[in-house]
Amino acid sequence: MSVVQRLGAGWLLDHLSFISRSGYETHGSLVHPPRGALHPCDPAAHATACASGDDPAPGGAVELEGRRGKTRYVFREEFFDVFKPHIEAAAPERLCQGGLNGIPTDTGVLWFVYFHCLFILQKRKRKCVFNQGELDALEYHTKIRKLIWEGTLHLVQEGLKSGFLHCTTAKLDCSKNVVPGPIGCGLAELCERAKQFPAINDSDHEAIRAIDDETFISEQDLHSCVIENNSSCAKMIMLMGQKYLVPPRSSFLLSDISCLQPLLNYKKKYDVIVMDPPWENKSVKRSNRYGYLSSWQIKQIPVLALAAPNCLVVTWVTNRQKHLRFVKEELYPHWSVKTLAEWHWVKITRSGEFVFPLDSSHKKPYEVLVLGRVQGSVEEVLPIPDHKLIVSVPCSLHSHKPPLTEVLAEFVKPDAERLELFARNLQPGWTSWGNEVLKFQHIDYFTVLQDEN
Repeated sequence: MSVVQRLGAGWLLDHLSFISRSGYETHGSLVHPPRGALHPCDPAAHATACASGDDPAPGGAVELEGRRGKTRYVFREEFFDVFKPHIEAAAPERLCQGGLNGIPTDTGVLWFVYFHCLFILQKRKRKCVFNQGELDALEYHTKIRKLIWEGTLHLVQEGLKSGFLHCTTAKLDCSKNVVPGPIGCGLAELCERAKQFPAINDSDHEAIRAIDDETFISEQDLHSCVIENNSSCAKMIMLMGQKYLVPPRSSFLLSDISCLQPLLNYKKKYDVIVMDPPWENKSVKRSNRYGYLSSWQIKQIPVLALAAPNCLVVTWVTNRQKHLRFVKEELYPHWSVKTLAEWHWVKITRSGEFVFPLDSSHKKPYEVLVLGRVQGSVEEVLPIPDHKLIVSVPCSLHSHKPPLTEVLAEFVKPDAERLELFARNLQPGWTSWGNEVLKFQHIDYFTVLQDEN
């Protein structure tokens, strides 16, 4: 569903197609919250399984309305309309024009990158041209630069041949890339408010609540147990007056790191655990746009309690070498995880160019994934190859990572249980946890393709 091309270098993915083919088709009726319940704008508003509707039912009970139908949703294509690089690269550094000879190699690489960065930093009138972090990043970039250039070039060429990518954007409306504004409610703030709910006795409380047309989920259930959609169609839930789509065969827990016990009560052991931690950095601190966790807090995640034998652990890491070293030298050993490989997600435009010049001193067009396995089992497992690339057109929504389901499928058993930590969206066949786990499931990110009543 998502893999367009597979080569020795890695994979070319179609992220948009993966979402839109994930079974976002709803059937059935709307389940309303009771009249007189908490205000729809209150973070403690009821969450209920529903399809669509208008007026709440009267009285103190939740009532099932009679309107039934079938509606198919697809993710809005404009969120993947990345036609132009954010910063234009010089002609020799463009994938469509430079070719294999368009980039310095071997001993010329370090000097090329060094003087490029030196020029930029001198323009900023820095007293100290490079700090230690920048020197570490430069050394790392130098090591992987040729790998990323050549591997991405081969995958882009195949994408151009297949028609998935278009080297010229003359026929496309490329006046600007779409950068959407905020959509939905403050899920992270809702998790904070949920801490004010009365304490629940775990022995008396259900660990799982299933979404169906006759089960109603209270706001307290939403934060105190894992919510499952075991059906073959999507379900819609109402939260704080906002609608969110839940894909088929998926489950989630909406909570922050202080409320992970419901996930442990779920009593599943996972063969794949993917995480995208909110790494601490200076720009996040200055902007105060979203929360972050310290290294100490990330180490407290009970990965071993959630992992099956030989569990494959995948961690997204920013391009700061401090974080990469922490994962490989502290975090994985703390979890008894052996580091096996580093992969890179390379972001390209729909015309097959890097979204940022490969040697940009501002931002790099790639991110790192560190893969490892939980140690301790003697079972035979498939080896994980090193230095693979995942190349895709990125979503313009911040931190909406590409799907890894098909990419990882060949390295785990067919019936593998999959868990995503710090998730911001849901996927069929996965359990997802995070304080913004429903963020990109908001109905406004989708459009109706077909409505049958």
